[in-house]
Amino acid sequence: MQKHAVAVVAATLSLSFSVNGNALAAHDHHSGHVHEDLAPIGVMGAHTHESGDWMFSYRYMHMDMQGNREGTSGISDSDVLKKYAVTPTEMSMDMHMFGVMYAPTDRLTLMAMLPYLDKSMDHRTRMGVKFTTGSNGIGDTRLSGIYQAKRWDRNELLINLSISLPTGSTDEEDTTPLGKVRLPYPMQLGSGTYDLMPGITFVGQSNDWSWGGQTMATLRMNRNNGYRHGHRIEATGWGAKQISSWWSITARLKGSAWGDIHGDDSQIAQTSPMGVPLVPTADPDTRGGESIDGLLGVNFYPRTGIFNGQRFAVELSKPVYQDLDGPALETEWAVTAGWQLVF
Repeated sequence: MQKHAVAVVAATLSLSFSVNGNALAAHDHHSGHVHEDLAPIGVMGAHTHESGDWMFSYRYMHMDMQGNREGTSGISDSDVLKKYAVTPTEMSMDMHMFGVMYAPTDRLTLMAMLPYLDKSMDHRTRMGVKFTTGSNGIGDTRLSGIYQAKRWDRNELLINLSISLPTGSTDEEDTTPLGKVRLPYPMQLGSGTYDLMPGITFVGQSNDWSWGGQTMATLRMNRNNGYRHGHRIEATGWGAKQISSWWSITARLKGSAWGDIHGDDSQIAQTSPMGVPLVPTADPDTRGGESIDGLLGVNFYPRTGIFNGQRFAVELSKPVYQDLDGPALETEWAVTAGWQLVF
C-alpha cells in the first residue's frame, strides 16, 4: 500500500510542576526567552536556555497496542492466521528516557537523551498455542542542537538538528515454540542505523495563552544487518491556557507517517518450517503507516517549597486515525510522565 504524508493534529494533557516563578514564564528573570514549559512533556526540543543554564530531565512513557489493523480497518486474529502461522495479539512498551541540556550561548542549546526500553509481545499460533516474547535494554542515543533563529515579541522560531546513534541492540533473542530465535523488528531495541533528524519549531505566548508547532523528520542514513527502517515525518501543534498562577491546561494534535522496512535481516525468520509466512512483525512490507493522535493535559506549577526550579508533567494520548500497511498491531493508548530540573 502506498502511503502519503499526513496533515498533523494532536491533543495533549500535560501536568507540570515548575517552581521558578510565573507558570508560563519561569525564566522571565533572564532576557526574555519564551520558556520551555510552553510545550507539553511529549514534545522534544521546543525551547532553548540562557547561556550557562543546565537542565536534567526524566521521562517515563507507556504504550499499549492491541489487535491487528490492515489499512484503516481492524482484522481478527483468525484473518491474520489465514496467511501467517503466528499472529501478535498484544504489545506493551515501557520507556525510561534520561536527558540533559546545556546552553553554551543564549541562542544555542545542546541536548542528549538516552532511553531504556522494556518490551513485551503476546502471540497465538494456528494451533492455538499462546506465548510471549520480551526484550529490554538501552535504546538509541539522541544528540541534538536547538538554535534560536528568530525572536520577536514573545515568540520564537527554533531550528532543530539531531542525530540518533545506534546504541540500541538489534540482535535481541527470546524463546518461542520454534526455540530460541532472533526477535522480529518491533521487538529490537534500536534502529541499527545513524539517523538524521532535522526539524523546525515555533512557540509563542500571551498573558494567559501559549501555542506552538513542530515538524520533525527522521532520515535513515545507512543499513544495518541488510535492512533499514523507513523514513518518518511527524508534525504537531498545541495550545495551552493558564487558569491560575499555578495551573494550566493544554491540548495537542500530532500526525505521523512512516515507511516500510527496506531490505531484511536474514537472521529474522520470515517463514515457518512448513514454508508458511511466519508472523507479520517479521515481514518488512507490513511496517509502514500513518496516524493522527489526540493528547490532553493539565499543568501544575508550584512557586515555592522544595520543588523550586523543577517541573513534573504527564501527557495522555489516544489515536483518532490509523492507516497501517499491516497486518500490524494498532496503538490503543499511551501516557508520558516527566520531571525536569533547571539550574
